Amino acid sequence: PAIPRPCTFPMKLWLLVNSPCVDSVRWDARGEGLFIDQRLFEKELLGVGPSAAGEEELFKTKNFGSIVRQLNLYGFHKLTVSPTSSVVGPRRPPAAGGDTSYADGPLHHFWNPHFRFDRPDLLVKIRRLTKANKEKLDAGLEVTSRLPDDLQY
Repeated sequence: PAIPRPCTFPMKLWLLVNSPCVDSVRWDARGEGLFIDQRLFEKELLGVGPSAAGEEELFKTKNFGSIVRQLNLYGFHKLTVSPTSSVVGPRRPPAAGGDTSYADGPLHHFWNPHFRFDRPDLLVKIRRLTKANKEKLDAGLEVTSRLPDDLQY
């Protein structure tokens, strides 16, 4: 099943991390951050190396660094991944225990206060840090994004 084409990068990311068809992006155990398995993400979503033919491009790049730049532009922060921690959570945060299999790396952990497992309504608070938006924020004005109609509350 194809993933719907969302209108913003955070929305696209939220759909990917919640899709049963995507293995390279997963919620952390608390559902408050996401893990990206770089090698698998490049193969699965950026079309680097052998991948499924006929897949529609989700991103306009094949460079993982560009994805990281987008994450930074939208206010995501990279967290340190500890090899001793229970790192990768399942599709949804585990009730107890759950799947904690480790990725074949490199594994990246990103966090944004408005990117939560059970709160798609918060996605409107994730703004791209453009010069104009930064000026609005510095002036104390609000900058918002719009959720697609099917996710309006």
